[in-house]
Amino acid sequence: MSTPLYQLKAEFFKTLGHPVRIRVLELLSQRELAVADLVAEVGVEPAHLSQQLTVLRHAGLVTTRKAGSAAFYSLTSPEIAGLLVVARRILSGVLSGQMELLADLRAPVPPVRHSG
Repeated sequence: MSTPLYQLKAEFFKTLGHPVRIRVLELLSQRELAVADLVAEVGVEPAHLSQQLTVLRHAGLVTTRKAGSAAFYSLTSPEIAGLLVVARRILSGVLSGQMELLADLRAPVPPVRHSG
């Protein structure tokens, strides 16, 4: 029996559920990068970055090519970059709503009048 689509989607989003992986995908949304460039941009130890790149590669989100001794990574699909843009829009809307609520909470409270 095949895996239900909702389960595959959940596994896909779990793959995205790590800040280093999201940062790598954001950077690769702009252009192909060498591992050395990714290490410098992401700011994690090379071994940790390597683990995260392996997860992304196994999930089919990034691909690698060798040029001499350097490894270069790129996205497997431009739709991945589009997904990150949509996520940014969603978060912007959520945070905007929270800012409005915070502004309401910080507004002066009118005095309570007691009837006597």
